[in-house]
Amino acid sequence: MEHLVRVHNENDRQTLAWLREHVGDAAIIGAVDRYAGFGKPYLSAVCRLLGVRAPMFHMARRPATSPIAEDSLATIRDILANRKGSPRPAPRW
Repeated sequence: MEHLVRVHNENDRQTLAWLREHVGDAAIIGAVDRYAGFGKPYLSAVCRLLGVRAPMFHMARRPATSPIAEDSLATIRDILANRKGSPRPAPRW
């Protein structure tokens, strides 16, 4: 089915699976056929054509930070902490 509609991420995959379960492949194919001439439809357009509203799917979040990001942030914090004690350079206007 992914060859008929635009599927960009995991949320789209879950939405497509939900559509297939609730309205069936034949209904999805019919909606895509009505959309013909405009390219691959987004799943939101398919849902509108079918008169359904897909539920919101909750995706697992990625880890907040990586070790490289933490090291970079620590370096930035050190630089900023050391700047607070030294006088600011005059702006170059």
